[in-house]
Amino acid sequence: MSHLEKLDAYFTSKREDHLEQLKDFLRIPSISALSEHQPDMQKAAEWLKDSLTKVGLENVSIDETDGHPVVYGDWLHAEGKPTILFYGHYDVQPVDPLNLWESGPFEPEVRDNKLYARGASDDKGQVFMHIKAVEALMNEDGSLPVNVKFIIEGEEEVGSPNLEKYIEANKEKLAADIIVISDTGMYGPGKPAICYGLRGLAGVQIDVKGAKGDLHSGIYGGGVQNPIHAISEILASFHDQEGTIAVDGFYEDVRPLSDEERAAYKALNFDEDALKQEIGVNELFGEKGYSYLERTWTRPTLEVNGVFGGFSGEGIKTVLPSEAGAKITCRLVPDQDPEDIVKKLKAHIEKHKPAGVTVTVSEFDKGKPFITPFDHPAIQAAGKSYEKVYDVPTAFTRMGGSIPIVAAFDEILNLPVVLMGFGLSSENFHAPNEHFHLENFDKGLRVIGDYYYELAQFSKDELKK
Repeated sequence: MSHLEKLDAYFTSKREDHLEQLKDFLRIPSISALSEHQPDMQKAAEWLKDSLTKVGLENVSIDETDGHPVVYGDWLHAEGKPTILFYGHYDVQPVDPLNLWESGPFEPEVRDNKLYARGASDDKGQVFMHIKAVEALMNEDGSLPVNVKFIIEGEEEVGSPNLEKYIEANKEKLAADIIVISDTGMYGPGKPAICYGLRGLAGVQIDVKGAKGDLHSGIYGGGVQNPIHAISEILASFHDQEGTIAVDGFYEDVRPLSDEERAAYKALNFDEDALKQEIGVNELFGEKGYSYLERTWTRPTLEVNGVFGGFSGEGIKTVLPSEAGAKITCRLVPDQDPEDIVKKLKAHIEKHKPAGVTVTVSEFDKGKPFITPFDHPAIQAAGKSYEKVYDVPTAFTRMGGSIPIVAAFDEILNLPVVLMGFGLSSENFHAPNEHFHLENFDKGLRVIGDYYYELAQFSKDELKK
């Protein structure tokens, strides 16, 4: 039997056991953003420590940080073979609004060959698959074809505030030849994809202050600046009529899209009409001269995520509010720097602020963009493993979202990163009724197991950046 046939036989025989084990993991409400779930975070870390130990990993530990702990484990007996550093996270998003869930968010349930639970797709299900791939390989040979290290954190959903410090302090412990992350998605059902680029992130809040308190709009209106008018004027200044960002210097460091990439995206035959129908809009909108995929994968954005101020209850209240504000996020692309973009946003806001108000800008999330050559042998090997199992060509894509810690891995450890995901964009991660298609759970287990064998064919030198 081939390696893939042996993997298939093993995963087929263990499927129900594996699903029950995954359900046990999903029952732990490891919500990192809510302090009342601190005991659950520890419970999830202990569950992982036990699971990594059972499949044969060594030096398994729960490493404390200033926040939630990191779980580590390794197996380093494949002499002369490459070392994979696998990264994932065990924390999950809050579940609100609870009334929209069709089954309990921490009561896993299979419906229509989909596993429903918070964390099923993002990221517990995908972490679990890598653990079980190690189990299958150890069962087959009593060893692994490559060396592996696992690092699974508990703070990804709150921006990984302590992981970069952990990586810096453990460079030698985390030394490897490639980093593999399964926290991304496929191009579509039955269409595997490897993401080789992520957008970065810069977020700010704009607060506008007018009078010392709310004023009667009949008495003071027309004679005192209205903070809602002021914030509206600032927000309107960010874009021109065609959606191009009007902040001075915003695009000056943007890396141009290559002809090769444009051709590759065009070949994907993305159906923009189907997208419009899916999301319920009559037309798409964005920067002129770029397709939808190019706009969302390779171009920077500036989006207003929320506006607040004044009276918004039932009926009307004739008030001139004393305060108003907005929350802004920018998605960034290579070679933009989040610190530089925030400086440019502040300069733009200062230039365009109306008279009669005080404007302050608070900085929030920042993360650098990431990109790696998609012809790297580790990425091409992943594509080959996908194609063996899915029997279709693998797409090489960028992703519009951000995983800020990926850029930190890239910069601190200077290793190629393989973003090898099995989720689908329709799986409601971060929303009610999150689920994971079990077709991709089944096939993904086989892809991961085969990938270890594919990587074993390369020398360490061949995998260097």
